Amino acid sequence: MARPPAPLSALELTKSILASAPLSKALATLAIATALFSFPIHRLIGWPGLIAVISGLGVLTILSLVAQWKEIGWSGLLPISLLAFVGWAGVSFFWSQYHWATVAGLAYLVAFTVLGIYVALARDTIQIVRSFGDVLRFGLGLSLALEIFSGIIINRPIQLLGITGRIAYLGPIQGLFETRDQLGLVCVIALVTFGTELRTRSVTRGVAVASLVVGALMLLLTRDPLAFGAMLVVAAAAGALYGLRRTSDATRRYWQVGVLVLAAAIAVVGWIYRTPIVKTFNAGGDLTYRLAVWHSVWNLTQANLLQGWGWVGAWPQREPFTLVVGPGTRIPGSALNAYLDVWFQLGLVGFIVFLGFLGLAFTRSWFLASRRRSVVFTWPALVLVVLIIGALAESSILVEFGWLAFVVCSVKASRELSWRRAFESITVRSDAAPG
Repeated sequence: MARPPAPLSALELTKSILASAPLSKALATLAIATALFSFPIHRLIGWPGLIAVISGLGVLTILSLVAQWKEIGWSGLLPISLLAFVGWAGVSFFWSQYHWATVAGLAYLVAFTVLGIYVALARDTIQIVRSFGDVLRFGLGLSLALEIFSGIIINRPIQLLGITGRIAYLGPIQGLFETRDQLGLVCVIALVTFGTELRTRSVTRGVAVASLVVGALMLLLTRDPLAFGAMLVVAAAAGALYGLRRTSDATRRYWQVGVLVLAAAIAVVGWIYRTPIVKTFNAGGDLTYRLAVWHSVWNLTQANLLQGWGWVGAWPQREPFTLVVGPGTRIPGSALNAYLDVWFQLGLVGFIVFLGFLGLAFTRSWFLASRRRSVVFTWPALVLVVLIIGALAESSILVEFGWLAFVVCSVKASRELSWRRAFESITVRSDAAPG
């Protein structure tokens, strides 16, 4: 008669729970939800409550990663460019004129970096898409319900959540995301995610189609030119990937060069005809405000051109950030351009590191999307397209949901297409070859 298995010790039981797939799924979904809903969480329970939620999640994700140490495999997983950017932000503490704000900003950056790394390492790409899809579905559905409640049922704003209640006038609406620009970018990422779910059949067709309809409706109600432009670029990128994925391996590199040349030509033409394009999208007022903010930020960068003023992430209400002015009484909460914002906070050095980080992440993701057979690999590339375009007029890629999505895509691309791992495999083969 076989003996019953020996009972697990408390340590072994804890480790098995921390490494379990259900807990990994729950933690990944909670991490994405915390990043996406950071604004309403902060409004409802304040900074102490939000920090407690992030800290608790951070501890659990680190323990879960440690429990899965052997299964994950750590060779070449974290992109050096990510470590370089976070490291340079940390080094900026030494010349920052607002040390406590820099410490707080660094802690916030590292916390969401850890959450993003966990999502990327603990879940497969299709599982990540499902988690993003579930969170975005809930976020857009709840935003639409609250907009209807505010704008139609009670006909008054919900000031606590920043909802102005203009859905009866067909927008612009903000939902749970503070501004229409933020909601618009969330909608575009949601449409990419829901489309990927539909193509991969990871949810039922009815759920995917309904999600796409709600996402498109919310996007239209934002009346946001930035989001509309990002959607057009994403559609063009998706079309390019569709064509590249159907070319042969022998000719794909030439088509890649052709796509790059075409994209550069379109960018040049867009710059030449930027004035009529702006008028077409009715973005003149927003552009005038942004130009004034960018000019003010650029003047302040000259004081610390190479190293910047010091990292804070989201701007605090103190100098030099309060010195940035735009027309009217509206106070900017960021540089309204992530690239300029990085230069402002981390100087030219940080700007170059950030561009390198972004460029490597996008290049890896794009090559994976054009080479791999599964359509799920197009998701990171298209999400990065949204973030890159959005970064031209918003700084959301540097904090919370934007930063977490950026980290997830970059780490996932590094895991699948690591030059360090390729170099190690070449070295191993050369060592094993007969002399």
